[in-house]
Amino acid sequence: MPGENLTRDEARERAALLSVDGYEVSLDLRSAVGEHGGEGPRTFRSVTTVRFRCAEPGASSFADLIAPGVTAVSLNGRDLDPGQVFDGSRILLEDLAAENELVVDADCAYSRTGEGMHRFVDPEDGEVYLYTQYEPADSRRVFANFEQPDLKAPYRFEVRAPEGWTVWSNGAGELADGVWRFAETKPISTYITCVVAGPYHYVTDSYERVFQDGTRLEIPLGAMCRKGLAPHFDADDVFLVTKQGLDFFHDHFDYPYPFGKYDQAFVPEYNLGAMENPGMVTFREEFIFRGKVTRASYEGRANVVLHEMAHMWFGDLVTMEWWDDLWLKESFADFMGAFSLVGATRFTDGWITFANRRKAWAYRADQLPSTHPITADIRDLQDAKLNFDGITYAKGASVLKQLVAYVGQDAFLEGARRYFKRHAYGNTRLGDLLSVLEETSGRDMGAWARSWLQTAGVNSLTPQVLLDADGRIDELAVVQEAAESHPELRPHRVAVGLYRRTESGTLERYAQAETDVDGARTVVTELAGADAPELVLVNDDDLTYCKTRFDDTSLATLREHLGSLTDPLARALCWSALWNMTRDALLPAREFIELVLRFAGRESDIGVLQMLHAWAESAAVHYTAPGRREQAGRRLAEGVSLQLYAAEAGSEHQLAWARFFARTAEAPAGFELLTSLLDGTVTLPGLEVDQELRWAFLEPLAAHGEADEKRLDEELARDDTASGKRHHVRCLAARPSAAVKAQCWAQVVESDALSNALVEATIAGFVQPSQRELLAPYAERYFAAIERVWTERSIQIGMDVVQDLFPSFLDSQATLDATDAWLASHEDAAPALRRLVLESRDDLARALRGQECDAAAAGR
Repeated sequence: MPGENLTRDEARERAALLSVDGYEVSLDLRSAVGEHGGEGPRTFRSVTTVRFRCAEPGASSFADLIAPGVTAVSLNGRDLDPGQVFDGSRILLEDLAAENELVVDADCAYSRTGEGMHRFVDPEDGEVYLYTQYEPADSRRVFANFEQPDLKAPYRFEVRAPEGWTVWSNGAGELADGVWRFAETKPISTYITCVVAGPYHYVTDSYERVFQDGTRLEIPLGAMCRKGLAPHFDADDVFLVTKQGLDFFHDHFDYPYPFGKYDQAFVPEYNLGAMENPGMVTFREEFIFRGKVTRASYEGRANVVLHEMAHMWFGDLVTMEWWDDLWLKESFADFMGAFSLVGATRFTDGWITFANRRKAWAYRADQLPSTHPITADIRDLQDAKLNFDGITYAKGASVLKQLVAYVGQDAFLEGARRYFKRHAYGNTRLGDLLSVLEETSGRDMGAWARSWLQTAGVNSLTPQVLLDADGRIDELAVVQEAAESHPELRPHRVAVGLYRRTESGTLERYAQAETDVDGARTVVTELAGADAPELVLVNDDDLTYCKTRFDDTSLATLREHLGSLTDPLARALCWSALWNMTRDALLPAREFIELVLRFAGRESDIGVLQMLHAWAESAAVHYTAPGRREQAGRRLAEGVSLQLYAAEAGSEHQLAWARFFARTAEAPAGFELLTSLLDGTVTLPGLEVDQELRWAFLEPLAAHGEADEKRLDEELARDDTASGKRHHVRCLAARPSAAVKAQCWAQVVESDALSNALVEATIAGFVQPSQRELLAPYAERYFAAIERVWTERSIQIGMDVVQDLFPSFLDSQATLDATDAWLASHEDAAPALRRLVLESRDDLARALRGQECDAAAAGR
């Protein structure tokens, strides 16, 4: 990554000097197919013409390009020597005129890391598929440009592609004389331009809407995937959610979709969930389900479709000036994804998933040493890459949900409408949004922003209940606390709910009051005189962003009656609070696991159930005292087995328990059942062991030495597809062999031959919690290698290696000391690299505290 960074100061200086009038980009992708006989990377020709103005004639600046070679550069008709002006990542531009034309003819490299122009060869049929992925700054790997979000411009793309291929871009395209030519885009940022090319399976539909003034909007819709996935592609459901989203956003935004067509491509080896390229949204192809999945998977896909659609307005139409205000698009898209999911689709319980899953991501991120305000200090592109995190997305969305409660939904949406109209095709900062919200709400947004957007950390809210002599509430107060590292106490709009058991034994709410919590202690006067509660939920309805705590009575009630809580959102909030207590070493891991085994079988929401499975697994692997880890694992496996047999035949709950059973199996009886389910000698009524479930069963068998290479090769022969190849690589890497681990380490750390998807699969198989002894030698090797990997590899691969190969399963003080020693001796390492190591260190230290809590519980 040397020389590829761009600082905020450099971007500001360039934006003050330059304005861009337009790009013409010509790509020749015919080299994507056929043999590659030359040395070095496979390349394609990229010719860019960019017209731009300079505010200070005679000044110097630079254009961005990362390419193996540049054939020619001309500036205002003057040929420049590429050897003199191109350094591998920048093109020096001197003596600029008031109006300029730059032409760059380059050989750009196809990518195998999901950054730039990614090239994928389908092992099933040998077909080649291309797509681009740029955010935050990889369009310069495909064409020369000014790579920063506030130098917007219109684009015209033309592409030469292999015969028989189809090519898509942001604008509508036509094929003539062997060249695909695309309509000029609206002014957009470099990072959301896009090209997709190949023999994709393509399905079409259309959307129409007539507005109140009689004007008609027609949007051509398209959806595509690899030909090998076509039999599994439920495009009708994708189109259904797409149309529902377009209706919803037109109803609420009062600004017609501005980018013409709306294509959605599900592409292979994708690093992200999706990317909001206007008119050409890209998604990871795992959103096309090859086997049976639960409703939560369809809900998750719908949420991502709507998240990306919200970006058409928040992010594409109006874009942040620099990555400091990344939240201006990501927080809004994350919030609007859930808001529209509930308001427009069949997934009306979307706020439960938001409370249970998205906020868990935010709570973890906000307690790391790298936590940052939602409006972050982004010094450069490496900072920007790491800030696509739980703060920018999920905490930001949570805070926006709090904002809606604070100013009212009507004022919030009217603010959004004014924001779009006022800043269309422009760039904004925090103040631009706050000003319209002040207009529409009449509230002082400055104080709110200082508390919620410009400070870091999460508050905890705990109820205090005093009863009078008659057993009624004399006083109910909410106590707010903050971590010493981030002591800010914030204003919270909350609903405080009181719950008690009914005659039938259900636990139900009988009173609620909304109030503003401000400061260290707030008395909720509205609840004085109410009957004594058995459970107080201080963030009922999940209006604010906080860690919920319980008083002793409430906690005792949950220990015995959590499964009797009838409201699914309240139940999800209680589960989330209990998990936070486990992570904070306030609740022993063994107790959390027992709660899951006692009550998860009664959980109606499948998304919550699957989250509980993940948390229980984490509690057993990371937070259980080492001396009783084997016992806890056995107890968990036995309990999961009982739930699997008890689940309704053919239900999605049965499927979820089956997958969890595979992940927790550790004894011969469990392995025997998995093997029998695979070979068909045993069946569970209603459970279809499809291909995806087969691989899920095979991984634990491989990890415990119950499935060898021959058995895994047989399964690959059965599923000789791109998906099957990834599963096969992961299972091979999971085998309990020192030689296997050494080979995996060499493939990932010492070589760059594997694609991003196979790096991910290899690492996932390599790190097995049941193989701590096999992994022990790699702690020292990890710390010896990471700085070199960070320097030599792409930032995406660097992140994968540094995050996912951290020796988290070697959870001891010795590993913590080794981490501290590396940090102390590498103070001058790249800040982004140090951040990743610090985050992993914090997770490890938290796990050790949790283990101490669990061990102490054994003596009570």
